[in-house]
Amino acid sequence: MGNFGIAPPTDPVMTGGLADALFETALRDPALPQIARRDPAAPGTWTRVSAAEVRDEVADLAKGLIASGIRPGNRVAVMARTRVEWTVLGVALWSVGAEIVPIYPTSSRDQVEWILRDAACVGVVVEDEQGVMTVGSVCAKLPLLQHVWQLDTDSLPQLVEAGRDVPDATVDSLRRIVMPDSTAVIAYTSGTTGRPRGCALSHRSLASPCDVLLAGWRHTAAAPGEQPAILAFLPFSHVYGLMIQGMCLRGGLLLAHEPELTEKALSAALRSFRPTFLFGVPYVFEKIYKNFLRKAQQSGRGPLFERAVRTAQDYALAVERHRLDTGPGPAMDLRLQHAFYEKTVYRKLRAALGGRVRGGCSGGSPLNRDLTLFYAGIGILIHDGYGLTETAGGITAQPVGREKFGTVGRPLPGTEIRVARDGEILVSGPSVFQGYVNDESGTRATLQDGWLATGDLGRLDSEGYLSITGRKKEIIITSGGKGVAPAPLEEQLRMHPLIHQAVVVGDNRPCVGALITLDPEFLAHWRGSLSAPGELLGREAREENALRQEVLRAIAGANSTVSRSESIRVFRILSEPFDLANGMLTPSMKLRRDTIVRRYEAEIEAMYATSARAVRRSAPEDTSGWDDADDVFRRARP
Repeated sequence: MGNFGIAPPTDPVMTGGLADALFETALRDPALPQIARRDPAAPGTWTRVSAAEVRDEVADLAKGLIASGIRPGNRVAVMARTRVEWTVLGVALWSVGAEIVPIYPTSSRDQVEWILRDAACVGVVVEDEQGVMTVGSVCAKLPLLQHVWQLDTDSLPQLVEAGRDVPDATVDSLRRIVMPDSTAVIAYTSGTTGRPRGCALSHRSLASPCDVLLAGWRHTAAAPGEQPAILAFLPFSHVYGLMIQGMCLRGGLLLAHEPELTEKALSAALRSFRPTFLFGVPYVFEKIYKNFLRKAQQSGRGPLFERAVRTAQDYALAVERHRLDTGPGPAMDLRLQHAFYEKTVYRKLRAALGGRVRGGCSGGSPLNRDLTLFYAGIGILIHDGYGLTETAGGITAQPVGREKFGTVGRPLPGTEIRVARDGEILVSGPSVFQGYVNDESGTRATLQDGWLATGDLGRLDSEGYLSITGRKKEIIITSGGKGVAPAPLEEQLRMHPLIHQAVVVGDNRPCVGALITLDPEFLAHWRGSLSAPGELLGREAREENALRQEVLRAIAGANSTVSRSESIRVFRILSEPFDLANGMLTPSMKLRRDTIVRRYEAEIEAMYATSARAVRRSAPEDTSGWDDADDVFRRARP
């Protein structure tokens, strides 16, 4: 097995907890802007709050928690969207030695009950009345739960008032007894299969990737001399969101919050706050690209945009080859084309993101290589990294100046990575979790001889760059015994602008199939551009035929990356997307495959049954006859 790692940095040894960073920043540079708050009366206006002011808010809230009986080691759940109160409350809880249990705010009643009971929470902070109702419906089964605080009814100001008589020294005393190896967060896994498990993460685990990334990559997050500005919109209920928050607090980066993940809200926040660096998941970067394409086509500039995209990708590819010493760099004609599109297209695209974004990081799952080349070509270098809940966030990153697109980079300093004989990625390092709460057997199975078995499959090249190839539990085994990794096929399908999501299926089936959802905005635009004015007779049939051809082209493109036995042979278009509301996505935007397969069992059966005659006409081991011939688009129309 390969073994790659870089010697740990020589930074000062961590001596306390996560709350110390804010207090130390406030002491060293009290006027430094730490948080940007949106003005409720003018949503497009942001007010900067200094580190000293945030520190004072945290201390006042910590005194209220003490007055309410919260003690070191108590666990308090936070069930809210990504908003400024989450950050202030989180640091206040760490200041008194409490442990945070993040819960996604739209979690089901059963999920909330399970997490609160499994973690033995004594308190929970909810966002609104819906959260109160969810927690209230399970309170009778949670004898340890003593407090339910609601953000939207001014519970935090009430806590502050309750702690007026608690001395400041009490907070300082409690904060100073928090050790690096004290548990800071019980982060529950996304639960793509089975019940979520609580990962115990220490203050050191959560700080380690933040500190390493700040030491080696902070200068890439803003122009020289400029304070990096980060818009946090990913959920803090997921470890990736917590890592983003941690980097801002530990590195003195300006942090803003956007609780809404809708296109409208996010676009408005990007334009008004104007971040210098974007942290996102592949879905976000894919959606931004598709919106660029849709708006270009709507304005009649589709062909210009597509030429600009190809030039950006060609330019970024030539630059990549040059920095990896495999090519001479962009030729003169390519430089001239790129300069032309920089003036006419690229700077307008960057302006739509606020105009200051100079880079980004994608996590959660691998980012498509062609998409990475596009962003790099328009002047926004997206670093693709890798991490998981059990590692408190990132464990790989792209080396500055040696970025290799299509990989998730190399192990962070201090972290080692091996790939076992069966392809599973093994990790060792300071960010690895302490274990699963109330699950010793699961901890022993995952942590062996100091190595974490990630459950992910990958490969390391000769220079130590890691590529993710799939998830062990997600490998599809067809009835012919062929093993197929679904993620690469799904990634390729999503690159087509009409396709919103895709789930590859085929366990114990004669061939691989796909469940597909369409992007509603792009579909409406596509239908409008397809039909001629006044055209009615036969339009629906022509649209469905054209739509079928588009989806078939997307499938053909995905199939071109795999062998014939791994290719998608049947498919079905679904009428609803996979989202958090219907329980088919995790908070980190990953597919809950088992839930999806159960929910659409009838559709999957029908998808394969439709082509059964073709299979019977073929040899048992040959799937060449498989072709979904029924009207799969009859449910796809709005």
